[in-house]
Amino acid sequence: MIKAKKSLGQNFLTDRDVLETIVNTAEITNKTILEIGPGTGNLTSFILKKNPKKVFVIEKDNDLAENLNNIFANQLTIINDDVLNIDENLLFKDRVTVFGNLPYNISTEILSKWIVNLKDNFWFDHLILMFQKEVADRIVAKFNTSAYGRLSILSNWKLNIKKICDIKPESFSPRPKIDSSLLFFSPKKDFYKIKDPKNLEKITRVFFSHRRKMLKKPFNQLFNGDQKVIDKLKINLNLRPQNLDFDTYYELTREYESLRS
Repeated sequence: MIKAKKSLGQNFLTDRDVLETIVNTAEITNKTILEIGPGTGNLTSFILKKNPKKVFVIEKDNDLAENLNNIFANQLTIINDDVLNIDENLLFKDRVTVFGNLPYNISTEILSKWIVNLKDNFWFDHLILMFQKEVADRIVAKFNTSAYGRLSILSNWKLNIKKICDIKPESFSPRPKIDSSLLFFSPKKDFYKIKDPKNLEKITRVFFSHRRKMLKKPFNQLFNGDQKVIDKLKINLNLRPQNLDFDTYYELTREYESLRS
């Protein structure tokens, strides 16, 4: 019997209604599918019933990878590795649809890695991902809300995002102590061109490290009080970081890069 490993943040989704909801979220038939953290293969079984063109799974746990191989034999390409070590841009020549019940302890790290490393020709059509509800709320948050922050800004840079549903702990084994949420991501056709996404990470890190303070201190730290930037972007330095919308942070990042080019 396969037991979940707490050290890997494993909670296996067992609710058949939820599994059905997930596979009905995106087109699977004749598509190439990537599943992150398939665990005991519950979602994998539902995916295969939809007749995909090909299915890749990334499973870090050696025991689970072996178990998947025993269950599904030649129906899958099993990559027994940590998803954080994989370069999906090199792995896939054509766009794939991604499903993932991400380990809660590294879910934001996985999403951030994908966004930062995204090329303009996206390697995926859709991401259908499960997060801890509190994290999902931060991802979909809008400005002027308490949940709005670095993760919201980074996630919304190149991706359209919508929440599909919330999922209760009893849908999993073992039961987590918190609720989960299923999010649907799709590439934006138009987005702000930023030379290095790490600059967007830096801008948001500096601003939101002073979340309760007015914008003046982090702005001066990054731009040395440059009045031209203030006037161009019409920034009120008496506001707080959560009061600036997505576009302003993307524009700030471009101004930051321009000043250093």
